[in-house]
Amino acid sequence: MAVRVLALVALIAGLVVVPPAQAGSSGPQAVVSASGGTVTLAVTFGGKTVVQPSPVGIMTERADLSSGLTPAGKSRRAIFERYRTTSGKKLDRTVRATETTYRFTSGADELHLVVRESADGVAYRYELPQDTGAVTGEASAFVLPADSTAWLAKFRRDYENPFLRYTTGTAEQAEYMHPALFEVGGTYALITESDVDGRYSGGHLVHTGGGRFGLKLWDEKVAVAGALKTPWRTMIVGSLATVTESTLVDDLAPASRVRDTSWIKPGPAIWSWLAGGRTVQQDLARQKEFVDYAAARGWPYVVVDAGWYDDPNWRQTSFLPELVSYAKARRVGIHTWVRFSSVDTPEKRADYLPWLRKWGVQGLKIDFMDSDGQERYRWYDEILPETARMHFLINFHGATLPHGIHRTWPHVMTTEAVHGAEKSSGVTTAHLTALPFTRNVVGGMDFTPGGFHRTRANTDAGELALSVLYESGIQNLAGRPDAYDARPLARWFLEQTPTAWDETRLLSGRPGESAVMARRSDDRWFVGGAIAGEARVLDLPAPGEGRWLVEVVRDGAAGLVKETHVTAEKLTIPVAKDGGFAALVCHPVRDTCARPTYGLPATTVAVTPDQVSVQPGQAFELSGTFTNTSAQPLYDVTFAPRVPSGWSASAAVRAFRVAPGESLAGRWTVTVGAGPVAGLTDVPAVARFRPHRFGSGVEAEKATRAHVWKPLPAGQSYVPGNDRSVEGRTLTTGGVRFGRGIGTTPGDKVVELGACTRFDATVGVDDEVDGRVDRAAGVGGSVAFVVIGDGRVLYESPLRRSVDPALPISVDVGGVRSLTLRVTDGGDGTSLDNAVWGDARLTCGR
Repeated sequence: MAVRVLALVALIAGLVVVPPAQAGSSGPQAVVSASGGTVTLAVTFGGKTVVQPSPVGIMTERADLSSGLTPAGKSRRAIFERYRTTSGKKLDRTVRATETTYRFTSGADELHLVVRESADGVAYRYELPQDTGAVTGEASAFVLPADSTAWLAKFRRDYENPFLRYTTGTAEQAEYMHPALFEVGGTYALITESDVDGRYSGGHLVHTGGGRFGLKLWDEKVAVAGALKTPWRTMIVGSLATVTESTLVDDLAPASRVRDTSWIKPGPAIWSWLAGGRTVQQDLARQKEFVDYAAARGWPYVVVDAGWYDDPNWRQTSFLPELVSYAKARRVGIHTWVRFSSVDTPEKRADYLPWLRKWGVQGLKIDFMDSDGQERYRWYDEILPETARMHFLINFHGATLPHGIHRTWPHVMTTEAVHGAEKSSGVTTAHLTALPFTRNVVGGMDFTPGGFHRTRANTDAGELALSVLYESGIQNLAGRPDAYDARPLARWFLEQTPTAWDETRLLSGRPGESAVMARRSDDRWFVGGAIAGEARVLDLPAPGEGRWLVEVVRDGAAGLVKETHVTAEKLTIPVAKDGGFAALVCHPVRDTCARPTYGLPATTVAVTPDQVSVQPGQAFELSGTFTNTSAQPLYDVTFAPRVPSGWSASAAVRAFRVAPGESLAGRWTVTVGAGPVAGLTDVPAVARFRPHRFGSGVEAEKATRAHVWKPLPAGQSYVPGNDRSVEGRTLTTGGVRFGRGIGTTPGDKVVELGACTRFDATVGVDDEVDGRVDRAAGVGGSVAFVVIGDGRVLYESPLRRSVDPALPISVDVGGVRSLTLRVTDGGDGTSLDNAVWGDARLTCGR
């Protein structure tokens, strides 16, 4: 008996202060202690305690594994891995860590505390080898010195709150988001989590006072069947550079589940939401302009945001297939916004996603998940392999943080989970300079920089710097073409800047004050620097030995200026108040670090007429001129109209070679099909050519807009109207298109009659509002249509909503002299009451 007691005492003594697993290492070390049935974990760095002894443990329906714990031994193993990512701070990663498993018992139950220590941090997770039922909570907490500094953001389900600076102990007792950053005597600790999926629930921090931050799970009960491995409670610890450059969150995540990643291509995208909102997303002509601009820059993607599905029958009527085809001919891929409620079940995904894949959409921006619950993580577990099989690049918005997702699912290019450029307040320069040290540490961040046309807290050079300071596999640039063109130096830098990096270095900075970061792609370095507050001078050290060519874009007295230096020394760069700089750095083998962007050659297409009004079966003349405005010849040029199915056009004109400055002209007869086509149809004159003699073909075009409407029989005439929707598009309701009619918001149209007998129309809410609402919820425009003759109500429709089919009406107007067509708002005052009187017509005469 005495021998057994002595053995137990020795075992406990070995756990009271566990010898560091990396003795002699310069990295952080975990100290696990067991006393009185409870277990704590502390983190030290350089011999000083950074995270004070903090409780660990987990509670389930059938076991409390946070107390009454008895040590039962430990084991240790070395971790060594190499892996490659498709985007991020660096593409090639090496993992070296020590993993120690501490075993505890509580009655018949076991708790394994698995601790990993590496050069950039400490992480731990719980493993329950037995089934103890649902998890009801964790004892996990992180205790920081009360006098330390913290950068925290209040918790929101979509992680869209600004980071503010606090003194840790006096920070409000409230819920805070991951990641949270602390400075303890010059050492930094960033707290977050990794490897979260549908086996568990996401968590966030709750400050209970005095610098103690407990972990709160989203779910009150986390369903568990059998053994359990929880997510990693992750602490990145060291210098500010160690924290910022760390890949620990990815290193802890499972290996890639996508075997072939050759199709995954990061790169910049034009994102037009901040350039005009929903209206621009529903405008094919505007979207083609963004495609043209991306093609000229060599930017690989354009993102069409909410509203592109502008009627209930979008599968048949959406312009998206045409836009995808147009973009493909210009070497640009299309990404589309998708509402979570459209893909939240297997049945919906099976119905929805194949359409987008068939059309050739390359990426999905999925929005409004807004949860860290286990159910939502199970949804991620389902949609990630599905989208990988379909070769969709993914951008999650209204989403949780990346918890190592870029390693496990490398087609996820970026996530939002940030108080970004879409916000109208709180985007201060202090917040901007905190993000590289907080949110962006844990993975790709879709902040959407580049909105130069907007009112901002920072300067133009400060905004330009964000394209380097913020890492995102798809960098969604939020500006307008005219704003980029007005800032040619910003445009030049953005044309050069990639979105995947071989190496990342923090050069200087402090959260909320300044940040200077360098990222390497191949043999070139890209540097971004930004400050919060008064003007100052920032240092730009040389990236290595030897002489370097440095091209700096910064704020000048009258706009952006560019300075070129050849130096082996550091540079001192003056930075304006709330400003910044961007720099391109390389060895001086040429007079510039810039390289060809391989954008499409500059060309123009002109057409006449701009618009034509025709009826089915009629023909019209279309003329066009294609001009090579680039400095290189173009080959195998074919120039002809592209007409809808059932239409025809005369033969194309061709040229083997069009020299710089030369033009190719054509004139064609276009015949409208006899089918029931109605409304507005673009007929482009398309020039297809090869930029190089043996290269692939690309296209340029300009369209004439054809207004097609059907003729009426004798005795009938159309009521004069605008023949357009409220927002200038084809009149469409319930999926039915109209060439003539009246698009209106609630109001009256008065028509003076002669000897007329009948008024006919097809009415409803215009389908252009459908993209603004969740159709499943039946929310949107609601109107009623009233026909009044000489002050007397002749007809009143039932309430029509955006989800209702088109409604044909026919009203006797015999003897009426003054006809009033009235639209009411249905009594709910909604702003989506865009109404259609389709093919509004009168039967008149004796």
